[in-house]
Amino acid sequence: MKTLPFLRNFLFLTFLAASCTDHDIFQEPTQFKSDEVASGFAAPLGITHDASNNLWITEQGTGSGKTGKISVITPDGKVHPGITGFNSVISPEMAPSGLTHLTYKDGKLYILHGADGKLFIADISKFKPGTDPAIDASTLASESIGAFVLGSNFKIPKHESNLFNMTWGPEGDLYITDAAANAIVHRAADKSLTIFAEFEPYYTPTDTIDFVPTGIVYDGSKFLVTSLSGGPFIKGLATIKQVSTSGEISPYKSGFTTLVDIVLTPGNKPLVVSFAEFSFATTPPNFAPFTGQIQSDDRTVITGGLMMPTDLERTGDKTYYYVSLALSKVFKLTY
Repeated sequence: MKTLPFLRNFLFLTFLAASCTDHDIFQEPTQFKSDEVASGFAAPLGITHDASNNLWITEQGTGSGKTGKISVITPDGKVHPGITGFNSVISPEMAPSGLTHLTYKDGKLYILHGADGKLFIADISKFKPGTDPAIDASTLASESIGAFVLGSNFKIPKHESNLFNMTWGPEGDLYITDAAANAIVHRAADKSLTIFAEFEPYYTPTDTIDFVPTGIVYDGSKFLVTSLSGGPFIKGLATIKQVSTSGEISPYKSGFTTLVDIVLTPGNKPLVVSFAEFSFATTPPNFAPFTGQIQSDDRTVITGGLMMPTDLERTGDKTYYYVSLALSKVFKLTY
């Protein structure tokens, strides 16, 4: 009869140990330590990592010719050319434009080019950074997703497309945010395309402002999508929307400013990236330097004073990397 109390105590201690272990694994960040990893990129925007912990960075280029490229940062901190020869153009805002975000899966990079309206796919399974010559972008397979968007019917037609970011969803399908069309494109495994969701604008007392979807993640049951919000980039206007697997949009969290990306922590909690606050105190009005932030979904600031961050990538339980567009640098964040 004395065996039962012993068994109960054993099970309790086992549960307690497991709980402590889980708590350590899923400890949420409250403050980041930042270290510069690499610099000198040409208008960098997106970042992802592969199975060997190489970091792949999209560079929009100089705004002319084939100066767009993807560089690789190896674990030793060295930067190597990865894929070169992408189109680079000047945007209506008079800044370099072209490549946006990228993601990695099963030995391949999936790369978005906003200006060309294309999804490029690069097999990097055998590529050795620093040893192999850069891959020529002209050799990559591509899909004209922007053309599909422009030919689709919308409740509020914009007649524009800017493929911006993506995530893997149910059945391994790809879901792509189009920041100009205010929509999500669903690319199925057979490469067929549908408009999955369309975002309504913000209605203010004086204006109608585009949602501008940017970051997107799938948390296992729903998608979370961040909003940049269109000009004049009102402080506190941007939101996070949740989208069901059937494409139904509903509110999630509000009160943010110029959100450009979202990632999930190991505990499945969202972290969002605020690009910058827009200021009318300058001539001409522009985004204020060092006002970017990384926040939790309750708007708690994990780290602030960032210089126009554009992408955040988690590579481990307590390790993240972010891209600073304005500083042309990549930083490592730990806690």
